[in-house]
Amino acid sequence: MERARAICLRLLTGTPRTRKQLADALRKREIPDDAAQEVLSRFEEVGLIDDSAFADAWVESRHHGRGLARRALAQELRTKGVDGALIDEAVGRLDAEQEEATARDLVTRKLRSTRGLDRDKRLRRLAGMLARKGYSQGLALRVVRQALEEEGEDTEFLGEEGY
Repeated sequence: MERARAICLRLLTGTPRTRKQLADALRKREIPDDAAQEVLSRFEEVGLIDDSAFADAWVESRHHGRGLARRALAQELRTKGVDGALIDEAVGRLDAEQEEATARDLVTRKLRSTRGLDRDKRLRRLAGMLARKGYSQGLALRVVRQALEEEGEDTEFLGEEGY
């Protein structure tokens, strides 16, 4: 029990972790399940483990820091073992307008590095960058087209399948 507590405290130093991440670490170190569950439950009771706060902080940090869309954030939280309802709640705090504004900012920052390329290649690069960050194809194409049009590119002939 004392070893399980020490492992959890060491893992929580510096970075928050989910209950599942800690449980996996204890299992890997061959801590008996009953001792692990007792320590994890106690840590939850005193607030050292809070998957809801973890999810909220993760969404805030990764959306503003890396520009990730709701879909990508939800996937990352799933891989960390956060409960689906907590994921929905945390990701739901980002509205469509915020997400679109972030997509616009990402495209604006990357736009300059694509100058000199042909229109189709620019569209593919910019929309691909947004797709890798979890943005839907429709949103990505709309935001990229608008950015290219504002820059004076002719995007009239780029169809939905254009990327």
